[in-house]
Amino acid sequence: MAQITQARNVLLLSQRREFGNFIRSVLCMDPPPSPDQPTPENRFHPWDQSPSPDLRMRAATIKAKAKCPVTHKDINYTCPLSGIPTHHSKEAWQLDEEYHTSKRWEILKKVNIYEHDLRSGRPFPEFDFPGEQPKDMLVNFRNWDTYLYTRQFYSMDTEFQMAIVTKMLTFPVTIASVLHQYSPYFLQPKGPITMEGLKSLAALRYTLYPEIRASTLRERPVRIFLLNARSESLLPPHVWKELVYLFPGVSFELHFVGPECYFDREKKQYLVKDTPIVQRVDDTMCFYFHTQDFNVLHEAQDFFPYDPYLDVFFCFHPRFASEELSETWKKAVPGLLESKCAIFSTAYHKQNIDSDYHWLIDNFGKDLDILMEKTKNSFGSTKWELNDLNPQEVFQFNQRLFGFRGKRYHAIKNGPV
Repeated sequence: MAQITQARNVLLLSQRREFGNFIRSVLCMDPPPSPDQPTPENRFHPWDQSPSPDLRMRAATIKAKAKCPVTHKDINYTCPLSGIPTHHSKEAWQLDEEYHTSKRWEILKKVNIYEHDLRSGRPFPEFDFPGEQPKDMLVNFRNWDTYLYTRQFYSMDTEFQMAIVTKMLTFPVTIASVLHQYSPYFLQPKGPITMEGLKSLAALRYTLYPEIRASTLRERPVRIFLLNARSESLLPPHVWKELVYLFPGVSFELHFVGPECYFDREKKQYLVKDTPIVQRVDDTMCFYFHTQDFNVLHEAQDFFPYDPYLDVFFCFHPRFASEELSETWKKAVPGLLESKCAIFSTAYHKQNIDSDYHWLIDNFGKDLDILMEKTKNSFGSTKWELNDLNPQEVFQFNQRLFGFRGKRYHAIKNGPV
């Protein structure tokens, strides 16, 4: 009898749900939220008590290596508002007026919930990227919303979906937004592109649009050099295929350069080899991982000859002015300028790009032309990241952008006749 009663209750519950769904469809109401749908409430966990071992490990790293901004002692207290270890003690947390008045904990909380969402195990339909772009549909590069819509991506209805997808796409789409004929960056005075920049981009676009070329000869693939590569070298191949879909009929070689450009997942370490590691994706795209610094490869003439019509350099967060990397860049930049190819550089924020820009001008100003003045990147990542060695420091990938190139013509001082 109990089994019959239970079966009747299940049937009644099912009928109520069907009736509820019918009413919602008639009234054009949104369906009830799925329990898998991420929200700030169900994605919030203190990192030191996180269900994810990775985040518990990051909390331990912060406590072991970071310092409290108030007491300058080890961090032992987890902020109850953000869920991230930030201070030595509760008293230090309460005394940090700048932390509370600036509401830095709000951004730290976003870092927390984004990281938990990535590890939640929910379905990720936003990772189902579109393939070839229909020829009768133009891509709109105005911003992320218009780009994702005109490229027919999955509808990004939440900040969680946007954060995950833009973090991956920011690298190929930043490149495409600069090189594309419908780029959102225009010639001065309305845009950041200088006259020299227009010349360099015109040369590259001549190659990237074979249907409007005067010559029908098929050149070698376009080479995109990604210097000091780190995060961008870990992206799945289908993410980089965006470039192929945005520039149909063009083949690409992506050259990742730097000692941290190839991570062996089995050995869990970065590999360093004398010869490049080659991974062919298909007939339109090939990856080359060069695990040495650019100046070493340039001096060995491994990339010669350079061609401004076929080669372009991108430095994602190069940190030219940082103490640990400035000497390396002082060796590399002369070779970059010697190539006469376009070089574009990104940064985490305004302070970061200002320091990189001024470092270049101070050290190599007489040898370079600015192609693109410092500007906000229309396709920076919307996902907030955390520096585990300083949990007060948060950033987003590729927020700022500028470009330069070695001078093509140097002024010659006339001597006495």
